[in-house]
Amino acid sequence: MIRTSRLFALALLALPLPAFAQDAEPAEPAQASVAEEAAPPASPMPGAIEINNSIFGSTREPDYAYGAFQRGYYLTALELALPRAEKGDGAAQTLIAEIYSKGLGVAQNAERARGWYELASRSGDRLATFELGMLYQQGIGVEKDRAKAAELFKMAADAGYAPAKYNMALLHVEGIYAEPNMSKAAGLMKEAADAELPEAFYDYGTMLIEGVGVLPNAVEGAEFIKRAAEENLVSAQIDYATLLYLGQGVDRDLEEAARWYGRAADSGSAVAQNRYAKLLAVGEGISLDLEEAAMWRSLARRQGFTDPSLDRLLVSIRPEALARAEERARFWPLPAPSSTASATVEAIEPIGEVLPTTLDPENAPSLVVDPAVETEQAAPGQDDAGQDP
Repeated sequence: MIRTSRLFALALLALPLPAFAQDAEPAEPAQASVAEEAAPPASPMPGAIEINNSIFGSTREPDYAYGAFQRGYYLTALELALPRAEKGDGAAQTLIAEIYSKGLGVAQNAERARGWYELASRSGDRLATFELGMLYQQGIGVEKDRAKAAELFKMAADAGYAPAKYNMALLHVEGIYAEPNMSKAAGLMKEAADAELPEAFYDYGTMLIEGVGVLPNAVEGAEFIKRAAEENLVSAQIDYATLLYLGQGVDRDLEEAARWYGRAADSGSAVAQNRYAKLLAVGEGISLDLEEAAMWRSLARRQGFTDPSLDRLLVSIRPEALARAEERARFWPLPAPSSTASATVEAIEPIGEVLPTTLDPENAPSLVVDPAVETEQAAPGQDDAGQDP
């Protein structure tokens, strides 16, 4: 197993707001008052029609409220949505709930958001049902009630909502507020992955690799984790790099492994920074550079992550190179004010015992992946991918 799976951490997914209109059915336009009918119609907000057409198609009635929302005119969106919401339009009710939930143009008000989500859910809006479940899951605007949250997630999942399917899969793994059933969890996770949900790519890939609820398939699992990595999921980038390094489910490729570790390290993951530093320290998949390795080690240490095996690899770095590395780490990701071009390998050639630039492939896994070291040394409150649970 390449990590302590996030499946068992129950990291329930909260949907990013832009998917709102993709789930909503366009509503009938509100009826104009007598005064409005007598006056010439107001020009639609610039870009509103284009936004509507890009989401719903040109044959649908323009949703000016959502067009205003997407352009950041939240008060205008609220004004346009209210008449529709008062007539029971679930999509408009959900839009208003989102505005109050996120505090967009108005004071954030969880209780008011909850009320609008409830109305929208009763109107059949599955996004509202899902978001209402998240409020109960987290105890925001309501008393925390995970059983109620699970009930709402199931309703949204049964309506075909992919994030709700993902959350139900996690609940089936946990087995407290839903039936403990790994096969059902895997099926729901696959459906969420088929709906292009990055988190589902990652967790379903892990289920395939570990044989959780499905027959083990390392090749297919690696492909799903790669897709999650390409969607900038940092934990997936770390896992995919590890698969490349070990040659599990994919051809062994040290250069690609180093590239993915580097990408995750740039995102701030202490685990990735530590592993990338190790590759730099011995020149595997990337040019040997002790100063660069020391900089990434320093960044990992700043997050409370230490690794004695990495310290041993850097024991012979020259003091001036170590000082430069520490200075660069202080200002990262910006360059240090007094920094010059990174020293070449020749300029920081180790003194004393010369470390190997390559490792015996049989011992390779211990270079990057040493769970006994990394997990124990990780900062409290972080999982083995260096992310908060």
